[in-house]
Amino acid sequence: MPTLPLEAIPSHVLAIDIGGTKLAAGIVDAAGTLLDVARTPTHVEEGPDRVLGRILGLSRTLLGRSPVPVQSVGVGCGGPLDTERGLVQNPPNLPGWIDYPLAGRLREALGLPVALDNDANAAALAEFHFGAGRGTRHMVYLTVSTGIGSGLILNGELYRGKRGNAGELGHLQVRYDGDPCNCGGRGCLEAYASGTGIARRARERAARHPESLLARLAPDPRDLTAETVLTALRAGDPVARELWDETLDILAAGVASIVNAFDPERVVIGGGITNFGEFLFPPLRERVEGRAMPALVSGVDICPAELAEHVGVLGAAAVALRERQEVLV
Repeated sequence: MPTLPLEAIPSHVLAIDIGGTKLAAGIVDAAGTLLDVARTPTHVEEGPDRVLGRILGLSRTLLGRSPVPVQSVGVGCGGPLDTERGLVQNPPNLPGWIDYPLAGRLREALGLPVALDNDANAAALAEFHFGAGRGTRHMVYLTVSTGIGSGLILNGELYRGKRGNAGELGHLQVRYDGDPCNCGGRGCLEAYASGTGIARRARERAARHPESLLARLAPDPRDLTAETVLTALRAGDPVARELWDETLDILAAGVASIVNAFDPERVVIGGGITNFGEFLFPPLRERVEGRAMPALVSGVDICPAELAEHVGVLGAAAVALRERQEVLV
């Protein structure tokens, strides 16, 4: 179990964040300072080897202009993954990456140790070490965007579970007979409270209330997004208000279950849903307090993530630094 503080590690790392639409990489020190960053489109349709070429291009550019030596590489990538063997196992946003040996290919090409983890775990580590989770030992991280990802920090350690897939909190069942989810289940938190789920439910409401501002903001229902809901909500549209209140109730049911199950000090929420700001955090806290066990919810902080656009790169850095931390202690 690591005991050496992360910031005490004499290390700079190359951090790589692999997304379905863009790649980002940076040079990061042990205090989480981003010294340099570069980005390029992913172009997943060209297949894993071509994407690897782009990753290596970014990496070599950054390493070539880095004023400090780099000791290791961290990679954050959508799962499922086999982190022990460094394999990417056909994530939804990286089609064709079937047992792709990403860590090994990077290690061979760059001549540096490589640590791989899923992007939600990486983001949780970033917020824990460098962002809104600092000072805690027990933290839950939720990112609510297109889907809902999460990571669990329990007693200062990332909790992985038996197969390394723990923390799929977006698939907590909030309605036992609810709508289908893309995971194959029904009634999942993600099916209702993710950006995709909010947009789907907004289209249903707009169809029933064509006179509403929510409907009029998007004459083509395919253009209706969670951001459209926020615009209508700010303008006082009652249909958007009803939809958002239901979303808060569902999200609160999920967060209350998380509080009851894990007894965290802090629940950190990131992703696009944080754009709802004052419409999100005060009423969500109130609803969670009314649903979770009083002895467990007392003193729990529910707060926005701090790292925003750099969380992917800083998360990948945290993965590499934690790996190096374990080697040094």
